[in-house]
Amino acid sequence: MLSAAEAAKRAVHHVTEMTGRTAESVVGVHRTDGGDGEGGDGWCVTVEVVETHRIPDSADILAVYEAEVDGDGELMSYRRVRRYPRGRTGKD
Repeated sequence: MLSAAEAAKRAVHHVTEMTGRTAESVVGVHRTDGGDGEGGDGWCVTVEVVETHRIPDSADILAVYEAEVDGDGELMSYRRVRRYPRGRTGKD
């Protein structure tokens, strides 16, 4: 069984490979429901990436992606869920 830390590493790898962007941090990890009612064997990992680099860095545009990986760390799905300027707090 894949640990949360290993799932996060795998998800970061997948998101950076798919988007070509640099990961800033992992901001969330939780188990996914395997559909069998007994809990999941996969993970949903929320990864923050630098979507657009700007000068100064405080003007960067960041994005949050959710990536689902299975129990072996293989990418099942990913999607961008939010985009925002660095330093902005709260929901858009």
